[in-house]
Amino acid sequence: MTNATKTSNVQTVDLKLEVVVIPVSDVDRAKRFYDGLGWRLDADFAVGDAFRVVQFTPPGSLSSIHFGTGLTSAAPGSASGLYLVVSDIEAARAQLIGRSAEVSEVIHRAGPGQPPINGRDPEGRSYRSYASFSDPDGNGWLLQEVTERLPGRVDADITTFTSSIELAAALRRAAAAHGEHEKRTGGKHDENWPDWYAEYIVEEQAGGPLPS
Repeated sequence: MTNATKTSNVQTVDLKLEVVVIPVSDVDRAKRFYDGLGWRLDADFAVGDAFRVVQFTPPGSLSSIHFGTGLTSAAPGSASGLYLVVSDIEAARAQLIGRSAEVSEVIHRAGPGQPPINGRDPEGRSYRSYASFSDPDGNGWLLQEVTERLPGRVDADITTFTSSIELAAALRRAAAAHGEHEKRTGGKHDENWPDWYAEYIVEEQAGGPLPS
């Protein structure tokens, strides 16, 4: 039996990304910045003068960030391409600006590798619309709008939402799609709309075929 065969028969162990370390030059300044964004402060503890760790978690995120003293040898501000996935990029951008972050204008790409175009993707397609901002050290964050995951990107048997805002946005998309469904069926009220909504939301998140 080959190693590949042996490996395929072993149950996969979950490896859940927990924390990303970002390098900063002034811990207290960085703490004020991320606190100002409304991110949850989970920890701030030090051991003498040589070690300090601060942990923040973005709203709705299962992963957190660490910064502090004695955590990394990377140059302050050298982290880039830190993705924050949002269901409504315009709302996310407005909220961050309201919290004093300097966020770029929204751009979109017509396709992979294509040059950026000003504005949100006109068709509202997932993975196409972006905006960016940086912390005081220059660590770069990228907002990416995702409402429908590509197949295989999520567990098809699990549907989760990290906030009431995300769930409300999914319900609005389902309502709009169901309105088109009722038009196609002669405008008759669909008494089973809760089942239709549920199927739409589950399939949309899993990247499966949407009900027609």
